[in-house]
Amino acid sequence: MSKILITGGAGFIGSNLVDYFLERGHEVVCLDNLATGFEHNIAHNFGNRRFRFLKGDIRDLSTCREAVKGCDVLSHQAALGSVPRSIKDPITSNDVNIGGFVNMLVAARDEEIQRFVYAASSSTYGDSQKLPKLEDEIGKPLSPYAITKYVNELYADVFSKSYGMQCIGLRYFNVFGRRQDPNGAYAAVIPLWVKQLMEYKRPVINGDGSYSRDFTYIENVIQANDKALFTPAEKISDASRFAEVFNIAYGGNTNLIQLFEALRENLAKYDEKIAGIDPLFGPVRAGDIPHSQASIEKAKRLLDYQPKYDARQGFAEAAEWYFQHL
Repeated sequence: MSKILITGGAGFIGSNLVDYFLERGHEVVCLDNLATGFEHNIAHNFGNRRFRFLKGDIRDLSTCREAVKGCDVLSHQAALGSVPRSIKDPITSNDVNIGGFVNMLVAARDEEIQRFVYAASSSTYGDSQKLPKLEDEIGKPLSPYAITKYVNELYADVFSKSYGMQCIGLRYFNVFGRRQDPNGAYAAVIPLWVKQLMEYKRPVINGDGSYSRDFTYIENVIQANDKALFTPAEKISDASRFAEVFNIAYGGNTNLIQLFEALRENLAKYDEKIAGIDPLFGPVRAGDIPHSQASIEKAKRLLDYQPKYDARQGFAEAAEWYFQHL
């Protein structure tokens, strides 16, 4: 069993990782400043002797050093997400996503942690129109957020070459599922629409509904993190030091009209009044790319990543969870 540091461990993805690794007998340290995460996501683990919660900010290097002390591997999930948030406030997104990222790299280097896994993003593909997305073919970023996530990959590559670290970036494609926050100005589309439908409100589709995404259920992301943290190095690279990035998705394609209809259909199983709600249409958001679909062949080949949930299976499970918890 390993001692794992999970930054952003009180957030949506991080808290699911905390539960997963604790259930499998690992020791887990969770670092989170609770800016976008919530204590109630991890409170059920407070009595577990293999769990430690450290409230702190990755922008403080001393906090990063304290968190990483004695850990074997690191899963870096802490970040300020949201393209619109980064457009409104690029300075804070830069400070957290780049400054905080470098702090964690330095702390991990000094603690001699060999495996550093981090949340990368499909936003890195920017204005590239090629589908499906291949890891080595990216375009120009379209938002400050996308820039920060691309810079993370560059720093990981430099730290690997300079200090002998094993760095793995997981380019998430529109992750959704249990505990994804439906509240706030920057809520992701799925929890936001679910909440609005449950309140009998008409969700707004940005654009004509033709924009499409490779929506990725949380269980697939959990599997990917497990594989990235513990797949033997020799299966990933022929060198002891490496920096790799992998697309983490299902490899599917769902447009916004299809997404709305799937959420409405699944929620209507629990409340038939939702079936009669139609969407509204608004302007396209700045920084949004029209289409995103991943090739996951590299992750399958090197990490043995085998996603179990397609988008429709995920929509059904997410709808059930939200109906029980909202």
